[in-house]
Amino acid sequence: MKRDYLTIDDMDLREKTVLCRLDLNSPMDPSGTILDDSRFRSHLVTLKELDEAKVVILSHQSRPGKSDFTTMEPHSKLLSKLLRRKIDYVDDIFGSHAVDSIKRMQPGDIILLENTRFYSEESLERAPKEHTKTHMVKRLAPLCDIFMNDAFSVSHRSHLSVTGFTEVLPSIAGRIMEKEIDSLSKGLSCNDRPCIYVLGGTKVDDSIKVTKNVLERGYADRVLVTGVVANVFLAAAGTRIGNTNMNFIEKQGYTDQIDIARELLGRFRGNIGLPVDVALNKNDERVEEKTQKLNTELPIHDVGIETMVKFSKEISQAKTVVMNGPAGVFEKDAFALGTYELIKAGTEAGFSVLGGGHIAAAAEQLGVSSKFSHVSTGGGACIDFLAGEKLPGIEALKDAAKRLRQK
Repeated sequence: MKRDYLTIDDMDLREKTVLCRLDLNSPMDPSGTILDDSRFRSHLVTLKELDEAKVVILSHQSRPGKSDFTTMEPHSKLLSKLLRRKIDYVDDIFGSHAVDSIKRMQPGDIILLENTRFYSEESLERAPKEHTKTHMVKRLAPLCDIFMNDAFSVSHRSHLSVTGFTEVLPSIAGRIMEKEIDSLSKGLSCNDRPCIYVLGGTKVDDSIKVTKNVLERGYADRVLVTGVVANVFLAAAGTRIGNTNMNFIEKQGYTDQIDIARELLGRFRGNIGLPVDVALNKNDERVEEKTQKLNTELPIHDVGIETMVKFSKEISQAKTVVMNGPAGVFEKDAFALGTYELIKAGTEAGFSVLGGGHIAAAAEQLGVSSKFSHVSTGGGACIDFLAGEKLPGIEALKDAAKRLRQK
């Protein structure tokens, strides 16, 4: 595949000092124990290919003001255990301790520097050139030969550790970044038809942006909507979803999305699949109701059985399927059925991509994650990519590749 960015395959990394941006940000309990190691496991494939390099890892945990905004020491221990190699934690980002630790490294050594967000300028969104003026870049870049971005999930932000080093160091994508770009691009390639998008969850504006992009550009044949996204489209189509559900949409700040959904239905009615029935929550029990007859004050917490059957058939027969967001409140057993059934159908499609976040967690619970062609590591980054937006982290890698090829 011809790429407009560079990968591990384009450079000899042996004995080189590689500054590697990973995303190890994970849920932690109050005692400092990491509760989910999936992001750690995802980066192992990249780190295993750097066994002859000197690897300096940059990552973050949480953000200022949060209870889990803490050091990277637990992360170094967990990563060491999973990689089965010693990873030294350095409680410094770019001070003399960090500099001396990098200078002492030998090929095969790996160190994990302190939480990048301990440095206030890390989270400022600036152009890459602006980031080069910071102490972090000025201190670390001269000590390193190559910058590698393997943190797709934070690449929708032009943060210092994501784009700042691409201006001053030869820069490449790690294996996770490479797989994300290739797999999501395939979901937008229009090659293997029919291509079905299944969009649910509560982030209505994001899903509507994706719907607009893939239908206007002809990337998708059909977009099937579930979750709160479906409620907005149902309201736009004139379905009486009731005050309870309308109030929820209003509280989430998505009332304006109803007009956008109505406009999309006017242009692409045959390409947008709406639920034909829903499951209402009556005292935590499932009550099925046809959308045509709907007039309720009960909250809609899942798609109905008939919709599940109808959507599952479309999804399982698709050559390409991209799924993001759960179909209902899957955390409650009575309303998990829609999410689980549609995920199962997704495993039968020709090429299948699962977005990050809740739907990935549901697939993990079902034990079917491995049956998908690709499970994205990035929620917001995945949505922005599918919505046709340029991700600063990826654009910075492309610009770096262009400069290197022109030399």
